[in-house]
Amino acid sequence: MQEIKTDICIIGGGSGGLSVAAGAVQMGARVVLIEAHLMGGDCLNFGCIPSKALIAAGKQAYAVGHGARYGVADVAAQVDYAAAKDHVRQVIDTIAPVDSQERFEGLGVHVIRAQARFISKTQVQAGDSLITARRFVVATGSGPFVPPIPGLDTVTVHTNETIFDLRERPEHLIIIGGGPIGMEMAQAHLRLGCKVTVIEGAKALGRDDPEMAAIVLDRLRAEGVTIREGTAAERVSATGGVTVHTAQGDITGSHLLMAVGRKVNVEGLGLEAAGVTHDRRGIKVGADLRSVSNRRVYAIGDVAGGFQFTHVAGYHAGVIIRSMLLGLPSRQRHDHIPWATYTDPELAQVGLTEAEARKAHGARLEVVRYDFAHNDRAIAEGKTTGRIKVMVVKGRPVGATIVGVQAGELIGLWAMAIANRLRMTAIAATVLPYPTIGEINKRAAGAYFSPRLFDSSMVKRVVGLVQRWLP
Repeated sequence: MQEIKTDICIIGGGSGGLSVAAGAVQMGARVVLIEAHLMGGDCLNFGCIPSKALIAAGKQAYAVGHGARYGVADVAAQVDYAAAKDHVRQVIDTIAPVDSQERFEGLGVHVIRAQARFISKTQVQAGDSLITARRFVVATGSGPFVPPIPGLDTVTVHTNETIFDLRERPEHLIIIGGGPIGMEMAQAHLRLGCKVTVIEGAKALGRDDPEMAAIVLDRLRAEGVTIREGTAAERVSATGGVTVHTAQGDITGSHLLMAVGRKVNVEGLGLEAAGVTHDRRGIKVGADLRSVSNRRVYAIGDVAGGFQFTHVAGYHAGVIIRSMLLGLPSRQRHDHIPWATYTDPELAQVGLTEAEARKAHGARLEVVRYDFAHNDRAIAEGKTTGRIKVMVVKGRPVGATIVGVQAGELIGLWAMAIANRLRMTAIAATVLPYPTIGEINKRAAGAYFSPRLFDSSMVKRVVGLVQRWLP
């Protein structure tokens, strides 16, 4: 058994773990990184990157068949589904070296490729190595949750961990789960030539603002995605393909994708031996991301029990680096965390939704809206489906929801505003190039100030006096 002593031992080579490892070793700490599976974690290999690559292929296929409005003849897209998957693999392979074992060993990180397991509060065993560390970081992420639906064992069940390796185009893809992953994959596969049915037990995109989610769902239905809401999968059977049985009727297709949610990866970690309290949502941590029961252990990313986004794992890495390496007080916050669903149109959110803001702030809340249909660049590009909605309290934004082209890019300005407690005046005073989609944000700020300027009798009296007396 090889015994290793180190400052920081990180379990998990995904986005969060790699961020901590790179930052810590370059700041002078001794770092051991343990990864049992693929470097880069879920995001690179099964999540963010392959899904966006497949969505890009679907967008290209859609564009080929929808050019007439621009004076370009519509052509039926000739989709090579296997080649689209080659594109996905090429994108992963291009990014992979940045997350590779070789790169991190080059930085000075001791990388161990084995399953990690705590054997005490101060030690982890990984393969034939025994690691003693001053601090441990659990960054094991999450994986797809497959619910115990009767009959699933009789059919092939795809998840995000297998769907990107499928090279035979599904004739009819049934997706169980109408959340962001389900809706992104539904539209991408439809555009690549599949028939698609989404089965959702409650409301599709049910965690998002219903007014804005409806715009996305209307678009997907218009393109041809069948969305069955309020329809729970009761059992599954093999019928040459797959049949999902529901109280509202049976749905038969060729392939099944499960997209009902995620489960955190804590099994086999020996957290009990480390005295680390956890439940099905993850490790119990404080605002400093330290375990509430073992102060040597930190948890970041999905396994910390909060938002399950890659960028949150990266943010968590910054929080604990300040604490572990510099001894500075550092705490996470949630109000400035943005997220996006990469359908077409995109749907993005930061801070409070309208319903949450009304509950929190009551009559103090003001909601301003601005439609993409009034943006000159959106008009020029024929991408006018969309809206921005900003929740404002006493002149400061507390939330923003955007649906439309580039919503995932546009939301960044509001994330910055909320993170730094900027006022709406800061947005309104920003000069942006014309014509850009980004003007949507400035116009929303203008919509907040317009009634104060143009509907105010006081302002009109002041302007009248100035015009009368100003030389």
